[in-house]
Amino acid sequence: MCDFDQDICNDDIQERYSLACERLNEWVTAGEADRIPEVFREYMTRQAMLLVQVVAILRNPKTMANASANARLYDDIAGNAYEMSFTNPTVCMDSFSDYGKKTALALNWIATHVRDTIVPAYEGDVWPVLIWLEFFLELAGTFSTMELHDGCIIDDDKKCLAGSLGEMIYFFIHDYDEIRIRRKIREMVVPDEESVVFKLVMDRNHNDPSYLYEYGDYISDNEIGISRFLSGMSDSELEEMASTYTNGFKKGFEIAGIDLSEKKTVEIRYNIGFEPMVKKAVEQFEQMGLKSVFRRRTNTSGIGVISSPPNRQYIHDHRFDDALYLNSALTAERMKHLKSAFDSYRDEAGVYAGSAVIETFGEELFIPEKKESAPRYSDEQEKISVRYKRDYALLQDEYIPGDKRSFTIIAYPVPEIGDKFNDIFSETVTLNTLDQELYRNIHQAIIDALDEGEYVRVRGNGENKTDIKVMLHKLDDPAHQTNFENCLADVNIPVGEVFTSPVLTGTEGTLHVSYVYLNGLRYENLEFKFHDGMVTSYSCSNYKDADAQKAYIRENILNNHDTLPIGEFAIGTNTSAYVMGRKYGIEAKLPILIAEKTGPHFALGDTCYSMSEDVIVKNPDGKEVIARDNECSIKRKDDPSQAYFQCHTDITIPYDELGCISVFTKEGKEIIIIKDGRFVLQGTEGLNRPLELMS
Repeated sequence: MCDFDQDICNDDIQERYSLACERLNEWVTAGEADRIPEVFREYMTRQAMLLVQVVAILRNPKTMANASANARLYDDIAGNAYEMSFTNPTVCMDSFSDYGKKTALALNWIATHVRDTIVPAYEGDVWPVLIWLEFFLELAGTFSTMELHDGCIIDDDKKCLAGSLGEMIYFFIHDYDEIRIRRKIREMVVPDEESVVFKLVMDRNHNDPSYLYEYGDYISDNEIGISRFLSGMSDSELEEMASTYTNGFKKGFEIAGIDLSEKKTVEIRYNIGFEPMVKKAVEQFEQMGLKSVFRRRTNTSGIGVISSPPNRQYIHDHRFDDALYLNSALTAERMKHLKSAFDSYRDEAGVYAGSAVIETFGEELFIPEKKESAPRYSDEQEKISVRYKRDYALLQDEYIPGDKRSFTIIAYPVPEIGDKFNDIFSETVTLNTLDQELYRNIHQAIIDALDEGEYVRVRGNGENKTDIKVMLHKLDDPAHQTNFENCLADVNIPVGEVFTSPVLTGTEGTLHVSYVYLNGLRYENLEFKFHDGMVTSYSCSNYKDADAQKAYIRENILNNHDTLPIGEFAIGTNTSAYVMGRKYGIEAKLPILIAEKTGPHFALGDTCYSMSEDVIVKNPDGKEVIARDNECSIKRKDDPSQAYFQCHTDITIPYDELGCISVFTKEGKEIIIIKDGRFVLQGTEGLNRPLELMS
């Protein structure tokens, strides 16, 4: 039976797969590893043995869906074992750099990405396994014909080996990109009730966590623990949790005035272990007329249905793996393939409603080791990567317009957060269901004050060096217009912020936080300076070397851009979330989704209205939010390629580092909203009660 797209679904695939399996078996059993130069023999043997396991999985995935098999598949990269793994760039550099740095990088890439076969094998997907079997056999042939001289490869052969490996990788990517991309788009917009994920969510008995191993992803105590915890909840509790999430998605359409009835699919993204809640969500979305789609992440990157990584340093080391082959010609071809794929699924893309995301938090804090051996982009590749992400987003917007879709996002802790997990989970559920009516009125008081202003000034307290002036849009009709959105736990759960897209011209000053975790990475004494709303300089104290500081920020916050605008300024009002963080000592572990509500924050990158600026947004008081564009995003009207940055990173100043937030009117009047970490504006006093209880 054929399980893949029609363009690769034929007898030739099955025949190639049978031959490749037979050849792999011969290579392993006939001692062909002995034909490989000794220095590469262990490396090749390890790759072969992984593929042998993968073939066994594909033959009978159920028999390999257990804890011991899962441990064997990931024992090469889990925990301290990574220090001895060929997937570790340092190990490959130490082992093979005598034959050229490019050779070491290529072998590291291969050892890492051959692991992309594991999950497809559990899904019964032949094609990804086949192409890697054929790649391995080609690699074995290359090594078996190498000539060594006195135990070393002579200079010319060094170049030949590096060039040969580089060429193999490039054409492996290039030749199969069209199929990969087509499958990727199909997975995003076409529901499949026969898929492994759908059946694991809807058909399995979740009281027995052994079903988790059928995913093929790494299964840790987090996945097992959260599955057991949720399975112990009553149906009504799970229904309520799911309802908060699914209704948030629905409200996003209502607020934006988009007709949800025209949509047919919703993409659910979640961490493995949340199946009891996700099942309820699938059923609730079906009642809205939406079928659920699920995407799978590769072993090093991506979004969708994911699990805890076996080793976060492993993920960090491989974030720029495409540096081995990325060039303008390849990305140009990819854009053609993407357009063709979207054309093929135009109807399905047109009824795609957006993504509903369940995030997790509570993992042990992670400070990555900086490795010179890891792949990294050249200056030209940085530009290519930035352009490609931008062009991809613009193309997707043609088929799935931003003003015709929405999203929602919610977060829950995982057991790794500590022995207070049950209490923290319970308080998180409470946070996600706070009284929106109470916050609506408090937010309105803040917005009314902000709308009087020409600009806002935010200053830090104590050692916090923040002092920044934020310019606001001019309201031509204050009776019907506003600058700030009243955010009430619809798409962005939990409740707790008012936000705007500032005017860039005249926005200037310094943003500083003593420490912050952004996308899982720690930054110490993070500081940005701005002129006309754009980043002019930046630093942190993570590294003694200034160049290392800048590289860390540029790669992980600026996303390889030379500069970014302030896309959002917001005042977080969820003092209950702030208190929960302090109460359990988990402030640093809170996800951005919650952390951004625990003080004022500034987002670097696109505005909150990116690619949906023309959607009219109104607050509960009926006023239209007019601050949906800035001087960058408005360029979309003439040249969309200059308008967007494809990133949006929130940086929050916690209340205890906050000196003052003041609104200044055109006449010079000052209205103070927060002073010394407490809300002082009339009508906001209720926000201080959780803070007072903490004291």
